[in-house]
Amino acid sequence: MKTLLKNREIWLLAAIVLLIGLIATRFPAFAAPGNLLRVFNDTSILIILALGQMAVILTRSIDLSMASNLAFTGMVVAMTNAAFPEIPVAILIALAMLIGAALGAFNGLLVWLLGIPPIVVTLGTLTVFRGAAFVVSGGAWVNADQMSQAFINLQRGAILGLPVLSWFAIAAIAVFYLLMTRTPLGRAIYAIGVNPTAAVYTGIDVGRTKFIAFVISGLVSGLCGYLWISRYVIASVEVASGYELTIVAACVIGGISIAGGIGSVAGAVMGALFLGIINNALPVINISPFWQLAISGAAILLAVILNARGERKKGRIILRKAATA
Repeated sequence: MKTLLKNREIWLLAAIVLLIGLIATRFPAFAAPGNLLRVFNDTSILIILALGQMAVILTRSIDLSMASNLAFTGMVVAMTNAAFPEIPVAILIALAMLIGAALGAFNGLLVWLLGIPPIVVTLGTLTVFRGAAFVVSGGAWVNADQMSQAFINLQRGAILGLPVLSWFAIAAIAVFYLLMTRTPLGRAIYAIGVNPTAAVYTGIDVGRTKFIAFVISGLVSGLCGYLWISRYVIASVEVASGYELTIVAACVIGGISIAGGIGSVAGAVMGALFLGIINNALPVINISPFWQLAISGAAILLAVILNARGERKKGRIILRKAATA
């Protein structure tokens, strides 16, 4: 029972259910299954990005360039589609993931080989990638009438009643769950976050593992570059501007510790869903965008406080047991 009460995912799930219940008291239709599926679909891109960010944060790093990576890769594939509409969408998606992974690898190499702090590296590439999008496009937009119907309509289809975009998110959740819980790489990522010095003695290459985590976040950003552009049917330099903070917020709310080593796939998903519910519900009940930001910020602060208290309690228990021995 104590383990259940300490489980952050259980508490977050309870908070989500309570939030939906409160909104439903004023707008009952919000809690309808069909509407909740639409909320999940609207949050799918954020869920995928939060999973990529989670892999980086667990290694005591952070990637603030994911939104800019998304904007650049989205611009490149949109321009490619506009120029060569006969190219299959599957190849464009693979191209977006490849470009995103290359940008993530660039971040990872700077962190691994030069030893530059990840926050400094990604603050720099945040601007560099978005500037590159401007250079590539010449500041022009790619609009819906320039994109092929196949490019736009792929994720608008449905499989078993769920939009294809939702299936992308479900597939990402499954892949990350297997990666983080069933592979040596996942165990290495957690080990580095818990104690990088001890991880070295177990044979884990800390620098290389961080590099791979950045490649993963870049690959995810590239995939979302296509998903974002094809969903909103416009590619511009301003796409997803400031969204990197929302991605980090989803992870923090989901219990992913900024200090590394603590967090789960379920937590990242529910953190994203929590923000997705807020973003979908508050406009319905006529709350201004400024209050939406304030509520999201308050949720982040509360999550950070709870995370810090949880980590501090674990440390005190260890000391108490040692003193008793």
